[in-house]
Parts: sequence; C-alpha cells; structure tokens
Amino acid sequence: MNPLLAIEDLETLLHTGNAPVRAVDGLTLNIMPGETFALLGESGSGKSMTALSIMRLLPDVGEIVAGHIRIDDTDLLQLPETTMRKIRGKRISMIFQEPMLSLNPVLTIAEQIEEVLKQHFNLSRQAIDTRIRELLEQVGIPDAPHRMHEYPFQFSGGMKQRAMIAMALAGEPELLIADEPTTALDVTIQAQVLELMRNIQQRNHMAILLITHDLGVVAEMAQRVAVMYAGEIVEVAPRDAFFDHPAHPYSQQLFASLPGKHKRDQSLTVIQGAVPSLAQQFSGCRFADRCNQAMDICRQAIPQWHAITDEHLVRCHLLNDERRQPPAQASAAPVPQMAKNAQPTSVNPAVLLQVTDLKVHFPIREGLFKRTVGHVKAVDGVSLTIAAGKTLALVGESGCGKTTIGKSILQLIKPTGGSVRFKEHELVSLPRPRLRQLRSHFQIIFQDPYSSLNPRMRIIDILEEGMNALGVDPSRHSAPGDSPATSKHEEIDALLQRVGLPAEVKWRFPHEFSGGQRQRIAIARALAVHPELLICDEPTSALDVSVQAQILNLLKSLQKNLGLAFLFITHNIAVVEYLADEVAVMYLGRIVERGRIDEVLSDPKHPYTQALLSSVPQITPHPDRRAVPVTGDLPSPASPPAGCHFHPRCPHAMPICRQSYPPVSSFSTTHTTHCYLYPQEHDSNQYEH
Repeated sequence: MNPLLAIEDLETLLHTGNAPVRAVDGLTLNIMPGETFALLGESGSGKSMTALSIMRLLPDVGEIVAGHIRIDDTDLLQLPETTMRKIRGKRISMIFQEPMLSLNPVLTIAEQIEEVLKQHFNLSRQAIDTRIRELLEQVGIPDAPHRMHEYPFQFSGGMKQRAMIAMALAGEPELLIADEPTTALDVTIQAQVLELMRNIQQRNHMAILLITHDLGVVAEMAQRVAVMYAGEIVEVAPRDAFFDHPAHPYSQQLFASLPGKHKRDQSLTVIQGAVPSLAQQFSGCRFADRCNQAMDICRQAIPQWHAITDEHLVRCHLLNDERRQPPAQASAAPVPQMAKNAQPTSVNPAVLLQVTDLKVHFPIREGLFKRTVGHVKAVDGVSLTIAAGKTLALVGESGCGKTTIGKSILQLIKPTGGSVRFKEHELVSLPRPRLRQLRSHFQIIFQDPYSSLNPRMRIIDILEEGMNALGVDPSRHSAPGDSPATSKHEEIDALLQRVGLPAEVKWRFPHEFSGGQRQRIAIARALAVHPELLICDEPTSALDVSVQAQILNLLKSLQKNLGLAFLFITHNIAVVEYLADEVAVMYLGRIVERGRIDEVLSDPKHPYTQALLSSVPQITPHPDRRAVPVTGDLPSPASPPAGCHFHPRCPHAMPICRQSYPPVSSFSTTHTTHCYLYPQEHDSNQYEH
C-alpha cells in the first residue's frame, strides 16, 4: 500500500535572530491511509512546526528551504497558494492546539463552519445549514440547531474543541493533523474527544497525525510512533514495540520520568538540561549533553539510522554493530531512592488546616440597577482537613471550584460562609491586619508561572517583595541542615539553590527562563516567607514530562526536609498517585468522595470518581479496568441540578437522585462518599459536602 502522506528530508528555518533556527531539520516520515501516526516529544522539538509546514501555514519568519511533502503523488511544496487553499480543509485538515485562539471570536460557530463548506462544496443555503447541524451532532454538541448560532465564548473548553473538530471534518479530509488536541481538556472530556476521533476515523477511513507529549494518549490512539528531538526524528516504531522496548536513550528517559504509585518512595528520573538551541550546526548527537549513556563518539559523529526490526528504527550510536545493546525496558531506568525525612513525622500528625462547610457564591447581577438575580455557587459546602507534613490532592474537572477553594482558604476570595481554621486561628473572621501577619504561614503556587511573575522585576526583587511585605527576618529562619542566613541576599541565594537554580540567576528577568525554571522561581517565592502550608494550583499542568519530574522531585524533597503540608490541585491522576497522601474528588462545588490514596484510587465508590479514573489514558491498561461512560459537560454552577449534582451524567441514576442530595456513606474512618448506591448515615453532623 502506498503512503497517503510522504515527507522527505524536510527542512524548515525560522529567521528570528542572527542565525536561522532549524526548527525542522531533515525530517522524513510516511503516514498510511486510515492510520494514526503519533509524533511525540518535548516542547521546542519541532512538532508543531512540522504540522504547519505540511499545511504551509508557517509564520512570516518561517521558510521551507528543502525537502518534499507529497499527498499521494502531489508535492504540496510545488503548488501555488490558490491551489493549496483547495487542499487545506478538503484533503488535509488541522485541529490547532488552542481552540480559543483558533476560533474567530466575532463569528458564530455556524458561520465559521460555513466558510469551509463554501470553499470546498457547491451547496444550497438549506443544505449548508443541514450539514452544519449534522457535523455538530456528530461531534456531540447538544442542541445543535440552537448552539450552532452561538459564539465561541459561549462554549466550554470541551465544546470549543469539539467545534474545532467539526470544522476540521467539514471538508471530509483524508488526513487530520491533531496538534495537542486534548492538552487543555479534563480527562473526562479528553476521553470523549479521543473516542470521537476514533469513531470518525473508522467511519471515514481517515488518517490522523497526532502531535502530543502525552504517552498515555499515544498508547490508546496510535498505530505507529515517531519520537522527535531538537528538530529531527530519533526513533520510529510500531506502538507495541515502542512501549515494550523503547530503544533511544531519550525515549527511555521519558518513560522513567513518568510519575506513578510504584515510584512513591523514589525520586523520578530527570532529563537534565534543556533542548539545545537549533540555531547551531550539530557535529554529533543532539541528545548527547543530556544522555545518561553518552560516549565520546556521540559528540564527534552524527548518529545514523539502525534497524532493530524492519519497522523499528533508531538514530543512536549505541545501536552500532560493534556496540550493539539490547533495547532497555522502560521500567529498567535507574531511579534514585528518595532521601529520608530530615524531621521524623509523628504517627498522628497535628491538624494544620480545618475547613468546614465552606461556601463561595458569586452574585449574578442584571439590569440598569445591577440587581442580584441569582448566584454562581462555585463552592457549596466543602469540608476538608490537612495534617502537618501531609498532602491532600483535590481533583475534578475544570469549573468544579478547585481553584476557588484554594483562593478562599487564603482569603484571596472572601468566603460566603463556613469556617477556615489554620491551627488555632479562624481566618474568615480575622481582622485584615492580623490576617496579614499570618500570611507568611500559608502561600500559593499559581498554575501559570508566565502570568504570576512580574515581567518588569528581576528575580531578586520578586523574591524580596514578599519578605519585605510580611517582615520576614532571614536570621530567624533556616531550613534543617542549612546555616542561618545573615542577610536577605544570602537568604535568596539559599532559596534559589534549594529549588535547583544557581544563585547568579537572581539578576535576570522572568522572560529569560524556561517554563520549568519559572515554576521553580514561583516555588522559591512562596518559600521565601517560610510557610507551613503550600497551595499548589496545577503547578505541572503546562510542563513537559521531563520538567514535571523535576518539579515533583523538588516538591517532595521540600516536604520531607521542611515538613511542608500541600493542598495539591490537579487533574493529573498519575501525579496524585505519586505525591498525595489523601485525595478529595470534587464535582460542581462539592466533594463527592474523600479518602486515602489507596482507598479511593484502588476502590472508587462514587460513579463520578469511577468515570474520572476510567477516563485516564493508560500506558499499560489494567486488565480489570472497566470504562465508565460520562456524557455531556459539567452543568453551570449558576443553576446546578436538583438532588445529586451528578445525576444528569450518571449511568446509575435513580429517582431519589433527582430529589435530594445524598448524605454521607462511610466505608472506613477515612473513606467516605455521597451516593445513594450505598447505605446512608443519617447523623447530620456526619454530612460532608
């Protein structure tokens, strides 16, 4: 069978500085009809530039200087732009990484799909409307005849992504390029989008080029995998061969960087350094400076392709005939043991934070006089506790209220009701001057380090700002094993070293750092005032697997050495398994299940928890894993469903679920849920929303 898409020796330059950046450097790959081909790698490896080169949608500074891109026998690089417009959307379509930036905010969803249909088909007005409704219904948009006339801002994240898929499918393409199609989505919505793409692929015999850094998504979707690093492909293999025996050291280290419950007592393997600058000419292996198996020849000669099997090819000197080694198992990478706690923890650590019946309701105001006509119940009766030196993970879909809980605990958002007790202090009713004095005891690490660091301030000023505002005296604080600092500059140097950065970076600005380094600076800023509790709001969601491993190692080390407690807000279950002691599952403003990690993740009780866990892509699926379907999107917190909030999406819903919210059901002293499927406890003091 001939390939649908054949790329040969593609070279794409970006003219952004003194020397051109070789974003794609000699790339060759083939995609067969009906196949899902995954392109895997870190940010900056050239994956998205490969996709934009195929579509000929490069930015103004981009230029394709060599190579061929053929679909069937047509070389796309030889076509004039007028002909290329007939190819885009018809033979090749693309789902872009960020739907909010890719959808036109001033056109309705119907108008944007209509543009594609008018470009490639000669349809009547009625036929266009019918086709738009069919496409939106095909991708699972509810009430399509009405929603098609809405604007992108009126759609949720999952619905925007499905609308992007509908637009990409409007021209009935032979090849769909999906650039990180699920990166910004919750696991339940991600599962729906991936299932949708699989069904459409089978129905239309469409090929998919899947660009991602998520190994779980690759395992579930792809037939073949190519690993890309620094502008070139370093390994190509069928999916099963790749996951059973990753052969390139970069592939092996990616697997070793993944968190999981079997690594709880270990430090994750970290890929040191960063992707090298692509503005240089390489004389050896591009991965040599970060490789844990590098030899002298790796820096002296460019490695050639070596065949492990006919379909499994690797670009690595280790596979030379005279140095041939069997490919290592992904789990065989050396993983150092986690250092023991410098401060022994007690069997029953003291409760540090006690949250009781917390409510945060935002008023909805309308009309000329802005009268309150309703409330958005972002947090609606949440209770939780965190012990000193322990980690509670808070998981759930976007929009369920996780971040609002974190901010309201810190009193950055004023609670509508309930109690937040930190040690012996009630924070909700505390006067502002007294609350300010206590702020050094609890800090937050925000989700986006790009937005949370002032771009006009040097790192030293960013770290000093909190110390000055809260009156922190460096000479009165020191971590176990550290010599006491005598000045703020010494304290800042020690902080930066503690988070794995050299002291001299304090004179630089935030834009001079990578994403992982910025997150380390955000952690250093939080540590500067010597907190006892850190609220971590999705601190690894925007990071590559290798950088995520560095941050998780850092957080775990800080907890052991400084005795910190964490409220860890995330939707990454693998991170929860690795880092957390307890987990609370949140749905539409309320906690629906709570317990120790082994209790909740091994034996989930609430149907939403079961659906959440079954939606997580698995590299090695558990044989007993059972898919729990969840349809639709999270309801609006402005008008939550009556009774159990989950009943409109629950496969086990009963009439009583629609009438009243279920009381608590206990399975142990630590494991509870709110569900009518289990015997209820009718002591009102036991209820925990």
